[in-house]
Amino acid sequence: MRLVIVGDTLLDKDVDGTVRRIAPDAPAPVLDEEHVGERPGGAGLAALLAAQSGQEVALVTALADDAGGARLSELLTEAGVAVFALPLPGATPEKVRLRAHGQVLLRLDRGGDPERPGDAPPAVLELLRDAGAILVSDYGRGVARHPELRRAIGESRAAVVWDPHPNGPPPVPNARLVTPNLAEVRKLSGDAGNGSTLAVAQRGGQALRQRWRAGAVVVTCGADGAVLCHSGTAPLVVPAPAIAAGDTCGAGDRFAATAALALARGDLVSEAVQRAVAAASAYVGNGGVTVALKAHREPEPVAPERIGAGQAGRLAAEVRARGGTVVATGGCFDLLHVGHLATLRAARKLGDCLIVCLNSDDSVRGLKGLERPLNPETDRARLLAALDCVDAVVVFGESSPEAVLTWLRPDVWVKGGDYDSVPESELVERWGGRTVFVPYLDGRSTTGTIAAARAATI
Repeated sequence: MRLVIVGDTLLDKDVDGTVRRIAPDAPAPVLDEEHVGERPGGAGLAALLAAQSGQEVALVTALADDAGGARLSELLTEAGVAVFALPLPGATPEKVRLRAHGQVLLRLDRGGDPERPGDAPPAVLELLRDAGAILVSDYGRGVARHPELRRAIGESRAAVVWDPHPNGPPPVPNARLVTPNLAEVRKLSGDAGNGSTLAVAQRGGQALRQRWRAGAVVVTCGADGAVLCHSGTAPLVVPAPAIAAGDTCGAGDRFAATAALALARGDLVSEAVQRAVAAASAYVGNGGVTVALKAHREPEPVAPERIGAGQAGRLAAEVRARGGTVVATGGCFDLLHVGHLATLRAARKLGDCLIVCLNSDDSVRGLKGLERPLNPETDRARLLAALDCVDAVVVFGESSPEAVLTWLRPDVWVKGGDYDSVPESELVERWGGRTVFVPYLDGRSTTGTIAAARAATI
């Protein structure tokens, strides 16, 4: 079962260092930088945490055509998240935290005011309508407000969990569970009254449940656990296990994703909330985001140069920034032959770089049967990257390249052979791109090569 997460993604940067002195020209500490870590923030963090636990995850978000957007694509796809991106005008939003010994000294926000994302491709709307579970992780920057996405989420039969934001829209009607924290409940409900945590959570949660026409609202209260507000029943108070204080960044994402998956598996809302409280508490108790994403803060260089989502995304952003034309093509390229070479060389002449979207091993098996591919994706990618006409290679795991195309956004999409049309054409046209066909050398094909080799051994 695939979990589809919808929401705003930011690039989070943690600049860690040591303070040994005060600046001579201002009463401010001087941070000597020692390490810079990057990770997806917002809905991207929710997707990364869910994928890290072994869950199949797709993320519907908005990404800009800049270096920040390329870095987010790299971090997410390398973690196994299928990224379906809407165009984002302007720059990628960033949150930069300057820290000494784990203590935040200053946060610098970049990216300006939220921008309205572009149109949603049909592949995204179909993904939402067919989802097993949907988590809307709203960070108030516009994705959750997108009318096409809201309509598709409302029409989906999936269990919908909505993590709201004070600057975002209300959840779609009939969401199974909405997961505000106590501070958000105070702001969203306008309840500034006195009383215990339980009293405020119950009053505000019930008011919001009725306003939003939600199945249930659970108010998360940090170390105090959660308060679940049902229709016509007394609230269910779920205490959190006793844990040491820690970094709570991402705890809400862990909570909401756990609840969505539990509901999709058939759990009652009360059971899903109990699982979510336990998962979020364990996450904080085990060290939070710093420990959970340690591998992503200190990545090992595992891919050769020119291979990977990061390389492809950065190349596209650089070429586009200088006014160049980004060309892309796709395929299995199982046995590289002269027909492939002719197509790739013809494609490269159409612009300033050529990016090859390569079907993964699982994708090839789904398209061509269990006996294929003959060569693993790592070998196929290395052979393609070694060609002088190929500038970057990115591997995708779906049956079609639509997901990778939503964030790569080539100006020209090239297909080799005799086609009247290809399914990706409509998608590419959405950002002003075009699809072209180039001649394919007659009599050259991987299937024919395999058949000839087998006949020669009989």
